[in-house]
Amino acid sequence: MIQLRQIFSGVLLATIAFVVLLGARPLPVDTIAAGYALVLAAIALTAMTSALGDDRHRAPSRFEHELARTHAPPTRPSELVRMERELTLGSSSATHFHLRLRPMLWEIATARLERTPTRPDLGDDAWELLRPERERPQDRAAAGLPLRRLRALLDTLERL
Repeated sequence: MIQLRQIFSGVLLATIAFVVLLGARPLPVDTIAAGYALVLAAIALTAMTSALGDDRHRAPSRFEHELARTHAPPTRPSELVRMERELTLGSSSATHFHLRLRPMLWEIATARLERTPTRPDLGDDAWELLRPERERPQDRAAAGLPLRRLRALLDTLERL
């Protein structure tokens, strides 16, 4: 914090010296007035730099705060996590594969081909798994698509 006493005493001493010099006139008046103005400017600059220094030590700047802050490690994209979850559930439940994963994979095939896929586009195995008229599994607790077949299906979609 700025020491007001020090500023006041500095200005008071400069003013007293100014009045004494004006009375004695060892130099021309304009030189004495210029010297007085310089002394007051020096006192003001000293007070301001002192205030800035005190303020800087009191609270870190936003820049310093950001440098010192520990950043959270990057996370995996939410879409990637969601797709991994869908693939895992699709491999464990035939119903989930049919109702959730199969339509998503059909959309991927449609987007990659920029038209509705056909049996020759996908191949027999992928077509059998993804075809739109495929019936819902009768057993709701049946296991889903094994990971090997799921990986082969994804490889087929990537080649489109």
